[in-house]
Amino acid sequence: MNEMHPIRAKSGTNQEGTSAHNRRVMIDALRLNGQLSRADLARATALTKQTVSNIIEELESDGLVASLAAVRKGRGQPSTPYRLVPEGAFAIGLQIDRHVTRTIAVDLIGAVLARGEANLPAGGPEKGVGTILDLIARTRHDLAGIAPQSRDRFVGLGIAMPGPFGIDADADDPWMMAAWQNFPLLETLSAGTGLDVRLQNDAAAAATAEKMVGAAHGLDQAICIYLGYGLGAGLILNGELYRGANGNAGEIGMILSQPRAAGMKRAPLEHRVSIASLSKILGLDPADPGLYRRIDEIAGGPDARVTAWVEDAAFELQAAIQTLESIFDPQTVILCGGMPPGLARLLMEAIHPLLPSIAEHRARSMPRLQLGFTDPWAVAIGAAAEPISRTFDPRFSAILKTGTAGAV
Repeated sequence: MNEMHPIRAKSGTNQEGTSAHNRRVMIDALRLNGQLSRADLARATALTKQTVSNIIEELESDGLVASLAAVRKGRGQPSTPYRLVPEGAFAIGLQIDRHVTRTIAVDLIGAVLARGEANLPAGGPEKGVGTILDLIARTRHDLAGIAPQSRDRFVGLGIAMPGPFGIDADADDPWMMAAWQNFPLLETLSAGTGLDVRLQNDAAAAATAEKMVGAAHGLDQAICIYLGYGLGAGLILNGELYRGANGNAGEIGMILSQPRAAGMKRAPLEHRVSIASLSKILGLDPADPGLYRRIDEIAGGPDARVTAWVEDAAFELQAAIQTLESIFDPQTVILCGGMPPGLARLLMEAIHPLLPSIAEHRARSMPRLQLGFTDPWAVAIGAAAEPISRTFDPRFSAILKTGTAGAV
């Protein structure tokens, strides 16, 4: 049991008043490693054996951890491994995009148990919020049929939608959803569902999905470039998602790109690198439910329009990746988002070779750039993972703010 591989875990603290943080550290270690004994947990988290035993007993009592059959190693006493109980907690993720809304229900380990999708009606949030509440109710009903205990173990509702937030924008701007941002969305959905509701941008949600169950799982420093209807980046720094002062960190789609030809004006990067920009070039309706299939069909054959878009997008992304590596020094950059898999492969091929960067060093153990989720449901998965992460993942910033004054 884990004797051939190093155990991945964050350190706990044995100072007083940090039991809540240590609980999170233990849950995180079990999420990363699958199953660990008390001795394994003590070594990996730097907690005393007595602290580990006390917390394990609490977590078992709370229905979050369960013991497995004892395992004998050599001549010593058998050890009992522990694992997370998937049914210990549940959350729902909601994605709101320009023309569609999606819901995902997950358990404590991030397994998807139920999902739903609906087209948003015309008329903005005043009409669309009813569709969303109905969709959430159906998803909760479907989940209850699979896991009846979910009714009493919800930790929250995570919402993801395009940013940036809190800036002045034209109501007709196709890349932003100004009407939805000006609507009391969190209050309305909290009142309609009875759940704790939080909001993040879609790139941050995609990064959360990669961190919990994707290519960034177990990494402390990773940048997730999200290419969907728009363009953004989710920043995983020191094991936590960095949001910025106003929740707009990583809005690389708003960076003004350099013109490549005489007479071209500078424009936001997502006007050239996004599914919206490709749809415009191909004459496709972004509201078409079959959009991804149509794009993949066109990208599968020789098409000069797709080739030109891929070349332009790769040129811009090479510079963006080099800049992000220079600023944040990540372990890896992950390209992900709601794009068809065939298009993602073309783009990955065109981006290489990457520009020279400080990321090129002898100690590198993983690729500078790798492909993550290419799934229209990735944002909803990340939105659902956010309440789980918020409730159970360790955050050292909380210890720094409280010191030993009280529980984290």
